[in-house]
Amino acid sequence: MRDTASRRLMSRPADRRRLLQGAGAAGIAAASLPIMAAAARAGTVTLVQSTPTVDISGTSLSILQWQHFVPRFDAWIVPFAQEWGEANDVNVTIDLVNTAEIPPAIAAEVGAQSGHDIVEHIASLPQFEKAMIDMTDLVEEASRRHGPQLEMAMRNSFNPTTNTYYGFTHGYAADPGNYRRSLWEMAELPDGPTTYDELLAGGTQIRSEQGVQLGIGMSNEIDSKMAAQALLWAFGGAIQDENENVVINSPENAEALAYMADLFDGAMTAEVFGWNAASNNQLMVAGQASYILNSISAYRTAQVQLPDVAEDIFFTLPLVGPAGEERALAHGHAVFTAMIPNYSENIDTAKEFLLHLVANYDAAAFESELYNFPAFPDTVPDLTTDGGLLDEDPFGSEPIDKLSILKSAVDWTVNLGWPGPANAAIGELFNLPTIPNMMASAARRELTPEEALAAAETEIEAIFETWRGEGLVGGGS
Repeated sequence: MRDTASRRLMSRPADRRRLLQGAGAAGIAAASLPIMAAAARAGTVTLVQSTPTVDISGTSLSILQWQHFVPRFDAWIVPFAQEWGEANDVNVTIDLVNTAEIPPAIAAEVGAQSGHDIVEHIASLPQFEKAMIDMTDLVEEASRRHGPQLEMAMRNSFNPTTNTYYGFTHGYAADPGNYRRSLWEMAELPDGPTTYDELLAGGTQIRSEQGVQLGIGMSNEIDSKMAAQALLWAFGGAIQDENENVVINSPENAEALAYMADLFDGAMTAEVFGWNAASNNQLMVAGQASYILNSISAYRTAQVQLPDVAEDIFFTLPLVGPAGEERALAHGHAVFTAMIPNYSENIDTAKEFLLHLVANYDAAAFESELYNFPAFPDTVPDLTTDGGLLDEDPFGSEPIDKLSILKSAVDWTVNLGWPGPANAAIGELFNLPTIPNMMASAARRELTPEEALAAAETEIEAIFETWRGEGLVGGGS
């Protein structure tokens, strides 16, 4: 993920030129990018001008949203929202901030009972359910218009205990492995690793013979937590079961932690214990990583900054572990879940904008350079079809079908906290250092895997019990 400074973008007509220039100064790849985005909308993707079902004229809409990891998208979303606002007599304001700042910002607004009308993060935040409206009607309306929502998206925003949609998941980013083909060719794995055994053997060989490490973080940031979750799944473990009972302290998870210790010894360096969400991107783009877990954002950055490195970056499916191919899974690298606080004075306006966004998801996917995948697949029908966008990347991939491996992402992308739902306990846990601390203590061999799991279990059980007391989490038996 890309760690950039926060910025405030206000979509008022008089400010539009200044805003787009400011966005470019903040790191967009080229000064002509807004022009390119406009040309893409006009020539490649036709926007749908949706008509609100209720009168929202004269209202306002404020949006708190994560700053996108593909800068082109931010150059598009601001005028997109502005044009919708102008068409419907709505004053729209968008605050785009570093994703790490979103959860504490929402917590502060909930505490003050005042703030934005829409708040959106890249991972589920079900711990805020009681402060948010139930969005069941919005999900049903979007499904009526565009076909069913992905089950993964539903499970990232629906609480089966309360029968409530605390959020509206409109899209996600796939989380494949990213690898440097030239390095893995010398380890006799030109297509990259397909199993965790190959990752360990090949990664160790590459570091020993070529001096290049692989990068899987073990620090208090979201990429490290998602990588840890995927590793547990591949070894047959999990944090919770399908009934929301804590199952962290298991032999399968102990095996996963022992594996991580071996992987760290052979293929990584201590810097992974102090990473932020940008570190794996930066390492790959700089040509100093053999393998990372990430979306395509690091690759897109390399295409602009270091094209030679970009040509050498390829992608793998989630790695297969001892539990077999059925457990070779990944959480969405980013899962775009919008929530509407119950103190918003513009609830209808917020819902209408989200419906407008979904209706134009082919543009959202294109302007994100295929980072954004739809939660309502029928909105971007050309994404995964044979000969479609992933087979013929319009953004300069060599070979042109480099991204075709992502066509199956819907089959291996699951929700936060799988095999249970993305509940309030899991949401809180993924804003704490518990899981990466567990991984790091085992990797540094400060604790045995069993000791690290026991320590984590104590913390996790307490979190689950607290939220069961609030009536937001099931299980307990």
